[in-house]
Amino acid sequence: MNHTLSDYQVTGLNLPYTIPNERLRRVLMAALPSQKNGKLSLSSHYWNADFFNLDRVKIFQDARDEEKLVILQFANHSLLEEAYYIENAGVGYMAKMVMLAETVEERMLYGLFAADEATHLSQISCFLPENELRRDRNPFLSLLAEVVEIRDKTVLLFVLQVVLEGWGLSHYRRLAKECRHPALAEVFSGFLDAEARHHATGSLLFEEMPISQASQTLIIELLARFLMMVQVGPQNVLAAIAQGKGHLSRSQKIQILEELDTQSHSGKRLKLLRSLMGGKSTDAIVQALEDRGAFVPLSAHHCVNSI
Repeated sequence: MNHTLSDYQVTGLNLPYTIPNERLRRVLMAALPSQKNGKLSLSSHYWNADFFNLDRVKIFQDARDEEKLVILQFANHSLLEEAYYIENAGVGYMAKMVMLAETVEERMLYGLFAADEATHLSQISCFLPENELRRDRNPFLSLLAEVVEIRDKTVLLFVLQVVLEGWGLSHYRRLAKECRHPALAEVFSGFLDAEARHHATGSLLFEEMPISQASQTLIIELLARFLMMVQVGPQNVLAAIAQGKGHLSRSQKIQILEELDTQSHSGKRLKLLRSLMGGKSTDAIVQALEDRGAFVPLSAHHCVNSI
C-alpha cells in the first residue's frame, strides 16, 4: 500500500517541526524537564568511523579527508534523524493507546508513556536542528509509520512494544555506550528505563490477549518486511559512503558489504529479534517466519540483489 505524509495522522510525520506561536512554545518549554543543552548543531561526529565499521572499508580509508567528513556527517545525521522520527511516532502511538486502553490504570500508564516520548523527542531535537531534518524517510521509518496507523491492538502491542521497543533498547544502549559526546550519551542512557517500561508493559498486555488468525497473518507480514531490512545488512553505511563518494557500482557495494562482514552484522541482530518474539502464544508466528527464511542473514551478493 502506498502512503503519503498526509496519511500518517497518528505518527505526526506530516506535522511542522516548530510551533509558530512563540507564547505557546514558551509554555511547552516550561512544561518539559529542564534541558541541559541549548540548540546544538552537528558540528562534530557523535559516533566515529569505528562505530560504523568504516575502519574496515577500503573505499572509506582511501577517501579524501573531505569525503570522509561528508560520509561521517551523513551517517551521524541519519542516526539522529531516525531517533527523532521514532520518538515522534512514539508520542502519537502512546496517545493512541490512551484511547484504546481498557482500564483506568492502563490509560494512566499510556498517558505517562506519552510524556516519556515527548520528553525524549525534545531532548533529541536539541542535537538535530530543524533545517537538518529531511522528509524522505528510510524504509524502516516508513514501515513504522504504517504500523502505528493500524487499528488492531494485538498487532500494535506485539510489533511495536514487544519487538521494536525491545530492539530499540539494545539500539539505544549501544548509541549511548559508543557516543563521543557526553551530553548526547547521557540523553540516550536516560531513555533506557522508560523504554524498558514500555517494552515490559507491551509484553504483559500482549500475554493477556487472544491472537486472531487475521492478527497473526498481519503480524507475520509486517515482521517479515522488517526482518528483510535487517537481512540486507548495513544499508545506511552504504548510503553514507555513496553520499561522500558518489554513485557506487554493484561490485563496489558487494565489496563494501563483505568488508563490513554483513552476514555477521545481520546475524547478531536477527538472533536478538528472534529471541524477542519467543513465547507460547507466538510459536506459530516464529515458525512462519522461520519457514520463510526470515532469520537467515544474506551474503553481500544477495544483499545487493535484494535492494
